[in-house]
Amino acid sequence: MLYRLRDAGYDAHLVGGGVRDLLLGLEPKDFDVATDAHPEEVKAVFRNCRLIGRRFRLAHVHFGCEIIKVATYRGVRDDSDDADGDQDHQSESGMLLRDNVYGTLEEDALRRDFTVNALYYNIADFSVIDYADGVDDLKAGVLRLLGDPETRLREDPVRMLRAARFAAKLGFRVHDDLAQVMPGLAHLLNDVPPARLFEEMLKLFLSGIAVSSFEHMRHYGLFGELFPDTEECLSHQEHDFPLTLVLKGLENTDRRVAEDLPVTPAFLFAVLLWEPVRRIAEALVGQGVEPGPALQQAAGQVLSSQSQRIAIPKRFSIPMREIWALQSRFLFTRGKRPRRLMAHPRFRAAYDFLLLRAAAGEADPAMADWWTEAQKHYRPEPGDAESETLAELGIDQPPPRRRRRRRKPRQDDQGGA
Repeated sequence: MLYRLRDAGYDAHLVGGGVRDLLLGLEPKDFDVATDAHPEEVKAVFRNCRLIGRRFRLAHVHFGCEIIKVATYRGVRDDSDDADGDQDHQSESGMLLRDNVYGTLEEDALRRDFTVNALYYNIADFSVIDYADGVDDLKAGVLRLLGDPETRLREDPVRMLRAARFAAKLGFRVHDDLAQVMPGLAHLLNDVPPARLFEEMLKLFLSGIAVSSFEHMRHYGLFGELFPDTEECLSHQEHDFPLTLVLKGLENTDRRVAEDLPVTPAFLFAVLLWEPVRRIAEALVGQGVEPGPALQQAAGQVLSSQSQRIAIPKRFSIPMREIWALQSRFLFTRGKRPRRLMAHPRFRAAYDFLLLRAAAGEADPAMADWWTEAQKHYRPEPGDAESETLAELGIDQPPPRRRRRRRKPRQDDQGGA
């Protein structure tokens, strides 16, 4: 790709985390390209290109399942010279709304977030271009923000989450200038679109660094801004139950990532939000509500509140509600109920969740052992899962439809003799 842009007459370099990770001896997860070609010019070079973004225009070049992000060199905006009359590029809090100002390679380097991400690989002589002393910070293991920390964080509050993630991933120390201002600016995360914050949570918690990311987020006051209900429970923990459950859930996620096992945001968010759900459900039960409906009501209340901070798509929130709702059914171990529960499509995730609760001391370990043993003797029957799903919806299974055989036309119907 770099050579193709160069052959088309443009300047192009590998930039950012890919260069940083290569210098650290790590395997890069993706590669970004910086160029002097404008997005429309990149699209003219690559037919497999799609332009995205409003705040800053990017080109996504598709190679099968892989996407390479190509960004034009960014420059310094001169507010006194707004020829296009665009005055809505920045919010009242200082967050950049639009930033389509192009510049030189050096200007682009100084516009990036961290010094260790402002490194460029030059294919002309296979050298590393460093305008911000990023190599020195890389050797020292320091995470330093380019420019004035408060100004840069106000421009994009998500940089605080990126600082927590990079510190967790690389084991770097956050520079004092940045560490001192983050707690006081954590509230700016409320101005970030909830959908964007959901994507950032996946990077923080599903990359094998969940425990360390969680600890950094709490240390800098970021977690409480994104999960206020959970933070409230953690600050009033009883017998270490809430904190232990969250940590064990994050440890389990890190282990599965390390073993290359599948992980799902539904289970992760179910762990992070369980304690607020449990407390509300417990209060409702004390008011006379049955355990099952109490859990459903509590789940709806917590998810409604959480969606104001982080937008959890329905494809994950629905399984979360099922995992929570099934917890009360583990209490019933007599009759046909255990078999019907084990036939439920979400049983395995709910059972794993029960094991976490038991390991944290919040659920009876004997009950978890009983369900572990019961599965050894369970043999699913055809239609078990479908019957259970229909029954939960209050729908009886319809009788099978009989196929009608088509009558073969008689010879005289076809115009024969």
